[in-house]
Amino acid sequence: MKPLLTIKNLVKVYGKDTRALNGISLDFYPGEFIVVIGPSGAGKSTFIRCINRLVDPSEGEIIFDGKHLEKLSGRNLRKERSKIGMIFQHYNLVGRTNVIKNVLHGKLSSIPLYKSLLGLYRHEDKQEAVELLKKVGLQDQIYKRADELSGGQMQRVGICRAILQRPKLLLADEPIASLDPLSANNVMQQLHTISLEKKLTCIVNLHQVDYAKKYATRIIGIKKGAVVFDGAPSRLTDEMIRDIYEGKESQMTLQGVIGHAVGMQLAVGQNDE
Repeated sequence: MKPLLTIKNLVKVYGKDTRALNGISLDFYPGEFIVVIGPSGAGKSTFIRCINRLVDPSEGEIIFDGKHLEKLSGRNLRKERSKIGMIFQHYNLVGRTNVIKNVLHGKLSSIPLYKSLLGLYRHEDKQEAVELLKKVGLQDQIYKRADELSGGQMQRVGICRAILQRPKLLLADEPIASLDPLSANNVMQQLHTISLEKKLTCIVNLHQVDYAKKYATRIIGIKKGAVVFDGAPSRLTDEMIRDIYEGKESQMTLQGVIGHAVGMQLAVGQNDE
């Protein structure tokens, strides 16, 4: 089987000498559900954002669906990026817009701008959006404003939006870091189920090792910008986990991550409401 995505010697340097990624080489195959684990600052977000060029790599190759993404720009990059769905930690929804319109934004790359501004989406797309929202248990929220939803509901809207794009690859950057355990489990379950049903390749960044072991077909451990583990969840030992999270063990669970995030917000005087 040919890889859907090949990463060769991926390096990202911020500023003069901050190496966020230190020569990562990996192959990803169709239908895999991959979870990338590691503490904050390990390079997980940079890695996932380099794949779809939200972050430009400093060196290396990103070969997706036969195309070198690192060489593309403008229209050609947008065309390939439209095959890659993205789910964000902070949802990236339009708060004042209703739920179904937020999901339909997944079609923005494939329809003319004037149609999206006038809300002229195809009947089939609207139908599919409704079906996806039913599938994730949001059939009663379809016409609610997005900013009236809970965090877990918002993230499920984000999943539907990414799926409506009909991607070949789905990327999720810390999709449950801001959620309570019940919502986190619900979101991961929905993401996993839909990825399997649609036969998608999915790469998810998580701090939480227990969720990684529960859902992943393959786990990749990143530490200081380098891959230190790549294999089946059953091969990930407690000793390896301790090594990956060395000095940051509290981040291995959801509550640890939430505590870390709250501490960061207090430190910089932010409010995440």
